[in-house]
Amino acid sequence: MLQISTEVVRQIRQHARANGKTEVCGVLIGAEDDGVTCVEACIAGVNAAQGGAHVTFTQDTWEHIYKIKDRDYPDERIVGWYHSHPGFGVFLSEHDTFIHKNFFSSPQQVAWVYDPHSDEEGCFGWKSGELERVAQFVIVDGRGGQRADVVDKAQPARDRSDVDDEWQKSSRGDDSREDAKLSQLTKIVSDVFSHLAVFVLGGLLVWYLLPRILVMPVPVDAQTGRPIKGVLERPPAQPDADRDQRDARQPTAQSGQRNPAETKKDDGHQR
Repeated sequence: MLQISTEVVRQIRQHARANGKTEVCGVLIGAEDDGVTCVEACIAGVNAAQGGAHVTFTQDTWEHIYKIKDRDYPDERIVGWYHSHPGFGVFLSEHDTFIHKNFFSSPQQVAWVYDPHSDEEGCFGWKSGELERVAQFVIVDGRGGQRADVVDKAQPARDRSDVDDEWQKSSRGDDSREDAKLSQLTKIVSDVFSHLAVFVLGGLLVWYLLPRILVMPVPVDAQTGRPIKGVLERPPAQPDADRDQRDARQPTAQSGQRNPAETKKDDGHQR
């Protein structure tokens, strides 16, 4: 048998509606008495690992839950948990079943599921060692018996300060964490490219400004161990092309031909 407060149901619905695209979770606080599980409060699962079709209680989530429980509900127990199924009905997936079996295995602990798109909600509990949907539960108005003409305007504000503000801050915190991760990634990429640009620029400056050493193989005499002379000497300069051309234009003495000057000299001797 399950008894749950109308205020708890309201808080669960608000939590789920505020995150209509991702699953949210939290724990149910109350007591177990003669086979009846009474849910009197809930604690939102801040810093839970949220996704479109799953939610996971992280270490930070559990630390937050026990901090709030020890402060506000020291004499109560965790009697179950709740989570949302945005747009895909009320049931327990394999992941949900794993969470319930490992973290909420007490026979009186229950799992409350709410679909914020269809406003359908249901509860699952242990029966003969198996998880089954609870056929009947009672929603109790904690302000029952109050006079009809009494308007308690402070009640919603008081509840939000303890519970609603927690998941509202969590929702804003998720957005801020995503922005922080994106900003951190952008900074890392910017730093990498900045260092790479400095490295490349420094390499270019070193290449152009500092003297460079040219390494050349030098033959060595196997007996003396000294470099062979003449290897590193410059080869003789090639003759000037113009000089070659001038030399080519001058007539050369061939066999059987005499120089005109010599011929004239010989004629003088004969005279």
